[in-house]
Parts: sequence; C-alpha cells; structure tokens
Amino acid sequence: SSGYIAYMGAFTLKYRADAVESWRAMCLEKNIPSSEKFSLVKILGEPVQIREWTLQGLPNDSFSIDNAIVQSKARRWPLLIDPQGQGNKWIRKMEGDNKLNIIKLTDSDFVRTLENSITNGFPVLLENVAEELDPTLEPLLLKSIFKSGGSEKIRLGDNTIDYNMRFRFYITTNLRNPHYLPEVCVKVTLLNF
Repeated sequence: SSGYIAYMGAFTLKYRADAVESWRAMCLEKNIPSSEKFSLVKILGEPVQIREWTLQGLPNDSFSIDNAIVQSKARRWPLLIDPQGQGNKWIRKMEGDNKLNIIKLTDSDFVRTLENSITNGFPVLLENVAEELDPTLEPLLLKSIFKSGGSEKIRLGDNTIDYNMRFRFYITTNLRNPHYLPEVCVKVTLLNF
C-alpha cells in the first residue's frame, strides 16, 4: 500500500496493475506474505468515505477511487493531471461547503488569497498549472511549518503568516501529458485522473 501511494499515482491503470503484479511476484519469490490479489480499496478504503466521495462527484470506478484514497493518505499535496476536469469537479464539490478558494497562478492576488486561506484554514484549489510551479509555493509544497510564539507559522514570499492545520491544498493541470521536473515531483503527489 505504501509503495502504491508513493509511486503509482502518476501512472495509468494498466501500468499500475502490471507494477503491482510484479511486486506481488517478487514477494512470493522472497517468501514475503502477501494477499492473492492487491486491492487498495480493501486495504485502505473506508466504505462510508468512498460513498461520500462518489456522491460528491468522484467517478465510481476503481481507478478514480484509488486516486482519491492516495490523495487522502499521502503526506504531500496532490497535483492532479486532469485533462477531462473530473478531479477538479470532484474537489470543487467535495470542498464547496468548506469555503473553497479557487485560484490560478495568473491571478494578480493569488498570493493574498493563499495567505488568507492558510491563516483561516480554508481549502485552496490551484487550477491550470503548467509544467513549472511558482517559487512562492515552495515553502507550502515542502510544508515548511515552524512554531513561533506557541503557534504554527509558515513563510510565504516575504510574509510570515499563521498556519491553520485545517488548511488543504489541491493543484490541478489540464495538460494531457505534462513533463514535470524531478524537483516538482518530489514536492507533490502526482495523480493521473
């Protein structure tokens, strides 16, 4: 499960299945106990949460549900490769009641909106990113949170702001086959929707 969460998000359904099968064969060869058939839903899925996601617009197929599980369990913020807009639509509906702020890197006030959301614990959806991300996002992507005066803080650009632990960050791209540099890939959880 941890290998799937860490490495499989960016790949297609067929590639994921082939990789998992090769991992399973390796486990058998080395006498490592493993289940007959791997299922991320059976291991980490919570039926009530999955049902809620599908009611919120997540497509009800194993690939999309696996993506949602990876997104919810990963330590890094998700970057959804989402040319059809399914993931974007799902996040909008899932976080809509939580005062979701939707921004683009081209917005003149995107940093101010991001700072306010981080301080108040509101989720943010950063849409339509290209293959490079703004350097201002670096501390946020690395979760460079520190304590000062008894509260969590983060430095964003030139400002040090309060960090509310309820804050969530989602990034989407509508590019079909983006080529992210390794420096970007290690800071986010890539998910191929």
